[in-house]
Amino acid sequence: MLQILQQPWAWYVVGSLIGLTVPILLIIGNKNFGVSSSMRHFCAACVPAKIPFFKYDWKKEMWNLFFVLGIVFGGLIASTWLANPNPIALNPATVSDLQALGIRDFNNLMPTDLFGIEQILTLKGLIFLVIGGFMVGFGTRYAGGCTSGHSIMGISTFQKSSIVATIFFMVGGILSTHLILPILLNIIK
Repeated sequence: MLQILQQPWAWYVVGSLIGLTVPILLIIGNKNFGVSSSMRHFCAACVPAKIPFFKYDWKKEMWNLFFVLGIVFGGLIASTWLANPNPIALNPATVSDLQALGIRDFNNLMPTDLFGIEQILTLKGLIFLVIGGFMVGFGTRYAGGCTSGHSIMGISTFQKSSIVATIFFMVGGILSTHLILPILLNIIK
């Protein structure tokens, strides 16, 4: 059983399991799937309620905080005890493209050449971790949700705004990968 959990699962199995969260959440209590709203609930619980954005009954959304905690603990358990010992299988063309940009560590999901502890206090760390993190947070707020909320929940419930948001998530990802990332990595070498 442990060997099954440690191996990569087929996309159609994992995709189906993720997709099943939508009807389960809707059936259980008309809940929407999404992760970015949990940060607002967390801040509303911890920050004094004098900020208008955080003045709401966050306790009604407590399930979302437990859902996100489950994701965090599930990821911790998976990375600690269920990690696949084999290196991550990447397309050779992707590996050569990334190596040309100076990214050499492919044993982690997030290359330490970009996101390692030693990068935090560098210009690269400032750009990718701080400015990039701010842009993701701003984009999530501006789009009214994150990729999981729009792409999984929104599209499955036929929300036009989620279809538009998902299209632009994809366009932004493609442009960032093929245009912005190479420029940034060449500037800060």
